[in-house]
Amino acid sequence: GSSSGSKLKVPELSINGTEHVVQAGQTLNLTCRGEMVHSWSLPETLSKDSNRLKVIKYACGRNGKQSCSSLTLSRTQASDTGNYSCKYPTSPAKKKKESTVYVFINDTSNPFVEMHSDIPKIIHMTVGREMIIPCRVTAPTIAVTLKKIPRETLVPDGRTIIWDSMKGFRIPKATYKFIGLLSCETTVGGHKYSTKYLTHRETNTIFDVQLSTPRLVKLLKGDSLAINCTVTAAWNTRVQMTWTYPGEARRRGSVMQRIDQKNTEANIFYSILIVDKVRDIDKGQYTCHVKSGPSIKAVNTTVIVYDKMFINLKRRRKTVLEAVAGRKSYRLSMKVKAFPSPEVIWLKDGLPAAEKCARYMVKDYSLIIKDVAEEDAGNYTIILSIRQWNLSKNLTVTLRVNVKPQVYENAVSSFPDPNLYLLSSKQVLTCTVYGIPQPKITWMWYPCRQNHSKIRHGFCSYTEGSFILKAGSNLGNRIQSITERMAVIEGKNKTASTLVVAEAKSSGIYSCVASNKVGKAERNVSFIVT
Repeated sequence: GSSSGSKLKVPELSINGTEHVVQAGQTLNLTCRGEMVHSWSLPETLSKDSNRLKVIKYACGRNGKQSCSSLTLSRTQASDTGNYSCKYPTSPAKKKKESTVYVFINDTSNPFVEMHSDIPKIIHMTVGREMIIPCRVTAPTIAVTLKKIPRETLVPDGRTIIWDSMKGFRIPKATYKFIGLLSCETTVGGHKYSTKYLTHRETNTIFDVQLSTPRLVKLLKGDSLAINCTVTAAWNTRVQMTWTYPGEARRRGSVMQRIDQKNTEANIFYSILIVDKVRDIDKGQYTCHVKSGPSIKAVNTTVIVYDKMFINLKRRRKTVLEAVAGRKSYRLSMKVKAFPSPEVIWLKDGLPAAEKCARYMVKDYSLIIKDVAEEDAGNYTIILSIRQWNLSKNLTVTLRVNVKPQVYENAVSSFPDPNLYLLSSKQVLTCTVYGIPQPKITWMWYPCRQNHSKIRHGFCSYTEGSFILKAGSNLGNRIQSITERMAVIEGKNKTASTLVVAEAKSSGIYSCVASNKVGKAERNVSFIVT
């Protein structure tokens, strides 16, 4: 060696140069000398435990103050080809201090260090990045051809494709043309050898991530929890799936993963998290994290753990509810908290509601009444029960159905217009009204505008102001009386209001106005005195 007197900044190898050739079957001898204890790194294909390998360390140089080691590899074979390095120990901050020699183990029957003749080796590629086709050879002089199957030869030009006997074919910027099945070929001693590689262009396209559970999972203590996270990704995409969850530090869960590649359009990845016999510490948020290169997605669910089964049932509002007849739909609902989900039955006046009427529909804990009608009024009872635990709760509300006022005379007749009344005659006008709540009835007077030509033809088209009438009123005509009585008409309690005109003198319009809290209706009578 050279400078035995000066300090060695890097360890020194017994072989000068960057490469060295040994014939297969012979012994490789390497010596390393340095200022401190050093270590060897070997080709990946050579195990440090190989019985063909011996490393002896000893003191040497300058009064034994240097450290030497000799490496002996007997019965060398093609797969021993690679980098042999002698290095000082390094800390992350320090530069690596090592000396390396690339050793070819020349084996005429094995020109390639690794052979993949039947099943090609997968090479992951990213477009625009460097890719190496690692068909390393066992001697630096071996000429290798790169082919893309079936017929294309890819010629090294020193720029887009570079041949390096220690690495293989180096492609500084991979393009789409390198996707496919590639073959490194050589002929030694008249025998043709080839080793195959399949380039695989990775993408980072995650189409969809879903959990098998709803957004909220409710469990009883002692139940088992299983959450399946399903990822749909592009066919050339690989993903990493991880979980974060409350019992993670205590390793409460176990994870199973699998991939389904039956679909030619996409890969389906599954990760199933299982927690046996859940406890209080298992409640909280469970998140499935999915990563593929720069693409990141996450989905989560929240788990609630209950000590025991329960039903909590409360009214939302009052005990008496109100709806209006004619409404498209009305929902009767209660505040319910229960676990597990109880069986739901709604009764109307003691009978199952849904069986009683086709317009009634039970949805979750609500009863929906379609096209609300007067006969929907009554007492509604919700019964919640968890049979296997003999747990049951019920609650009753009363529904009132309000009906907008209707005037019976408007529906049954259209009086011939105009209505002519003899001067000084006594007249009786009746207005029959129905509604819930019972409507209030008011009689109004709209006098005809004086001296209007159309009155002569028996029609009052213009009126002057309006007046509320009472018994004894002298507005227009003297009102003898206004009376009300209840009458059952078509099975309904209706209110009949009668207005008696003592003496017909003035023309105008009498209007009967019926109103309640949900609406109003009126009947107008043209009162033409002739």
